[in-house]
Amino acid sequence: MRDPPGLPGSHVDPGESSREAAARELAEETGVRAPADDPREIGTWDQPSREPRGRYSTDAYAVIVPVGIQTTAGDDARTARWWPLNGLPNHLAFDHADILRAAVSS
Repeated sequence: MRDPPGLPGSHVDPGESSREAAARELAEETGVRAPADDPREIGTWDQPSREPRGRYSTDAYAVIVPVGIQTTAGDDARTARWWPLNGLPNHLAFDHADILRAAVSS
């Protein structure tokens, strides 16, 4: 069974902020580049049971990209693609649907 689609993300490298990590991970996993000061903070998701692989906390950010920007899967992403908000898959990884709802409403 395939894993449900999820948002790009991973860890914060030594010496970088979570905002810088968000911009880096976006570029590494999708090929979409944004200046490190562009990501807009959405919030933190840190419920103890949110991730079955262990205890993780997510600082979520949003970036506005021009229409037509192409994605290219890289790093540890198998695929990368855009989904219309009104056509998202029924199931997203972990609590990523909650993160998207917060991003759209902010």
